[in-house]
Amino acid sequence: MFGPVSGAHFNPVVSFVDAAFGGVSWRTAAAYLPAQVAGCIGGAVVANLMFSKAAVSISTRDRASPAHFLSEIVATLGLILVIFSLARSGRSRSAPAAVGAYIGAAYFFTSSTSFANPAITVGRMFSNTFAGIAPSSVPSFVVAQVVGGVVAVGVIKMLYPDITSAEAADIIFPHHVADSDVESQPVTVTLPSSDRPVPQDMTKESL
Repeated sequence: MFGPVSGAHFNPVVSFVDAAFGGVSWRTAAAYLPAQVAGCIGGAVVANLMFSKAAVSISTRDRASPAHFLSEIVATLGLILVIFSLARSGRSRSAPAAVGAYIGAAYFFTSSTSFANPAITVGRMFSNTFAGIAPSSVPSFVVAQVVGGVVAVGVIKMLYPDITSAEAADIIFPHHVADSDVESQPVTVTLPSSDRPVPQDMTKESL
């Protein structure tokens, strides 16, 4: 649904790591951020209402501990490696299913239940349920997720030193990059009668 439009960027860390590899511009990644946070908060409100809870209830569930901090680093690192490994191997269309499978598995193998997303961390603050997180625990989770993203950049560069911006652009779902995301570069075309490239803006009369 959202992939052909924006690449289905729901996670700020993934978006900014993508920007680091040229998949999107830094400006685009920053523009995604408020939408990602607003979407996660909205999702928490809808979930509360679906279970006959108050629309907004601030969580009291404390999750700030060294174990949770390490878990979020590992969870975020693993998530980004899954995404970029699929893109590098030409299987980016499998990313949506792979991401869902990874998050489902990481729910069980991490003590933090694998938030792995700063936007969802903020959103779950608005749900005083077993899935929520107390506001005081949010900063440590977000910092851990950012650390996981930074580590992921280094690991990806080590594993795939020749990863291209085109591959990075398709990390979640193949989509067309907006014109504003592409640096202005000369575009050439090849005439059928010649192998020499000719600037696209050259007029017929000039030929």
